[in-house]
Amino acid sequence: MKSCFHLAYHVTDLDAARRFYGDLLGCAEGRSTDTWVDFNFFGHQISLHLGEPFKVTPTGKVGDHMVQMPHLGVILPAEDWMALAAKLEAAGIDFVIKPFLRFPGQPGEQYTMFFLDPSGNPIEVKGFTDFDQIFAS
Repeated sequence: MKSCFHLAYHVTDLDAARRFYGDLLGCAEGRSTDTWVDFNFFGHQISLHLGEPFKVTPTGKVGDHMVQMPHLGVILPAEDWMALAAKLEAAGIDFVIKPFLRFPGQPGEQYTMFFLDPSGNPIEVKGFTDFDQIFAS
């Protein structure tokens, strides 16, 4: 591994976070104490600490949708994205933006979905069939 990002943010309940990030999203748990827990978030480190989640507002315009800013996100291979979308749909996740294909046939074609963790932290997951298209314009 050359590098990975680390992001620390607040959650209101570590047990709920463990169920969501660990059991539902499939992120491996790392170190923890009674006030925080680390997860391998698709190859990156997130540290979830007990506290008041950051304030978010729906100010990001994505196509016809207004999305919560700021938000955490990850880009997955399309096949992994589809498997995760199916898992989240089967679990009854209340999507902010339901899984769909953006920019079909255009540069930057991508699958996307937005949802919230149990503490209200917004997450966007994108899926690309061609990672060379991530920065295409």
